[in-house]
Amino acid sequence: MEKSLQDIQQEVIETFSMYDEWLDKYEYLIELGKSLEPFPDAARTEENLIKGCQSRVWLEHEIRDGRIWFKADSDAIITKGIISLLIQVYSGRTAAEIAADDFSFVDRIGLKENLSPTRANGLVSMIETIRSIAQENR
Repeated sequence: MEKSLQDIQQEVIETFSMYDEWLDKYEYLIELGKSLEPFPDAARTEENLIKGCQSRVWLEHEIRDGRIWFKADSDAIITKGIISLLIQVYSGRTAAEIAADDFSFVDRIGLKENLSPTRANGLVSMIETIRSIAQENR
């Protein structure tokens, strides 16, 4: 049986809680970023670039079987990990599920408070982009 969005978010919260130090959490994010599937060069377009991120983050999506599937990449390793985390949670979900979610798991793992202001702004931009894609496709 497929895991619910809340189950996956809870798993992320539990994974982050296993690490005491933020340095270890950053290492985990870097590893997540390395696990992203290769992003096609042809998709590195201005249209797929998330506005508001200091580093460059590309996000591509497609709709299959009523679900939104995301692919992403970034030229910065921590940022790549952050977008990878968001994709892990939201890719393969319905637009309605994503649009209705409050993304509060991000606050519960303490991510925003432990990022530099520019990275935190980038995180907000990534969330807003995912949310707006979901709202456009409901």
